[in-house]
Amino acid sequence: MSVPSSNLSNLSWPGPRAVTWHRPLLWLAVAMAGVTVIGAVGLLVDPRILTGAPLWAKPLKFAISILVYSLTLSWLLGMLRRGRRLAWWAGTITAVFLVVEMIVIVGAAAAGLTSHFNVTTPFHAALWSMMAVSIVIVWASALLVAVLLFRADLGDPARSLAIRAGALVAVAGMGLAFLMTGPTAAQLERFQGIAGAHTVGVPDGGQGLPLLGWSTVAGDLRIPHFVGMHALQLIPLAALLLELLAGRIPALTEPRTRFRLLWVVIGLYLGVLALLTGQALAGQSIVRPDLLVTGVAAALLSGAVVASAGILLTGSRNRGTAVQPQVVGRRTQNG
Repeated sequence: MSVPSSNLSNLSWPGPRAVTWHRPLLWLAVAMAGVTVIGAVGLLVDPRILTGAPLWAKPLKFAISILVYSLTLSWLLGMLRRGRRLAWWAGTITAVFLVVEMIVIVGAAAAGLTSHFNVTTPFHAALWSMMAVSIVIVWASALLVAVLLFRADLGDPARSLAIRAGALVAVAGMGLAFLMTGPTAAQLERFQGIAGAHTVGVPDGGQGLPLLGWSTVAGDLRIPHFVGMHALQLIPLAALLLELLAGRIPALTEPRTRFRLLWVVIGLYLGVLALLTGQALAGQSIVRPDLLVTGVAAALLSGAVVASAGILLTGSRNRGTAVQPQVVGRRTQNG
């Protein structure tokens, strides 16, 4: 993919006042800030444990995640100039069904019950079905937003690449949640009201990392789901970091260099996401990688470092070649 050679680094990221924020998503973020406080207080005052984790850990985690997601999506939708009405509806529908999901999660926690995969009674099954439908609708809306971002003029090529790739990888990461919804073999053999699981190899509720709850004894599909979903923030942040480093690394002032480096970031991110997904499906804990996973991880990191070094070296040479004729010309005029 070709990139304009003109210096586009002077184009700043749209600030809060330059973007028409999506208001329903902003209100959702405010609401999630409140739920975050409720979840934190619940962790402190309510000692109950559910499926091996503190009862209020799930509402707290979901509230923080939705808060970050809604703020990011509100900002991204505000950058669109084409299809703004469609984008507004996509954001509003997302906000509505995320509220539905959080009502079920918080309500179940208050009642001391699990919300996900719970089909113990017709009432619980109806709630889980409602959540499942909400998840599908939110995912479809995210896919629509990704398509709209590909049609939008986002300015700097590196920045545009980061935003679009972040949106697509986030859609893939959100889609990994569907791997958790099917009943496990053990559940099918001895059905006891739970249909689905996030842990692979052992029942849900075993030993896990503090607060996150990710299994330390088996595979956990929540890990690639989390990493993939938050590409929406992390990959654009990588683009922003490269722009900030341009003041210290002259090669990064060239848009083509940043553009190529972001392809390395995206490739590394996708490689890590695929590795984490494979590790989870194999029933392997994130804290106990085998030699194969360790080797692949090392290869991904080494490849990214080598590729980045080559891109920076090429960028420095190209910049030096571009500057040299100007210096020679000045000396000729002075002579």
